[in-house]
Amino acid sequence: MAARTLPNIIITGTPGVGKTSHSQLLAERTGLKHLCVNDVVKEKECHEGFDDEFKSYIVDDDKLLDEIEDEVLQGGNIIDWHVCDIFPKRWIDLVVVLRTDNSLLYDRLAERNYPEIKLQENIDAEIMQVILEEARDSYDEEIVIELTSESTEDMDNNVERIAKWLENWKKNNSTEGN
Repeated sequence: MAARTLPNIIITGTPGVGKTSHSQLLAERTGLKHLCVNDVVKEKECHEGFDDEFKSYIVDDDKLLDEIEDEVLQGGNIIDWHVCDIFPKRWIDLVVVLRTDNSLLYDRLAERNYPEIKLQENIDAEIMQVILEEARDSYDEEIVIELTSESTEDMDNNVERIAKWLENWKKNNSTEGN
């Protein structure tokens, strides 16, 4: 397999932290492709049904990975999902874990009309740093970064930081002159 000319970046975090907003802005800013995993799960039926209590799909990880593998192996993707640990290490160049203050996160999830059980589970996950720990356990330490996502200013700063990382990645992985 030829080396990728563009990296794959995961933007992850508890639901409500701003993954999709960050991913869309980063895609606009960099030209990378926004790969919204929730859309793939629905459109390509990478699920085993719908959980009525949590109001969400029960994802079939194997089917999902098979569905996106060819696209991800080409590089240049921003993978937007609340789960990061299912993606093979060799696919991923940067893992961005977004974090938000619990009271702000609660308000965001309540605005989405999350069922109380789902809302509480997500708040608990944020308090316990579940997604951050999954990222740290699944990927090399140097590619996992934790960023605060509580305001538009945070998002703009985060996107700028990731865009700078992308430029450095391109320079360091350029095949010209090697």
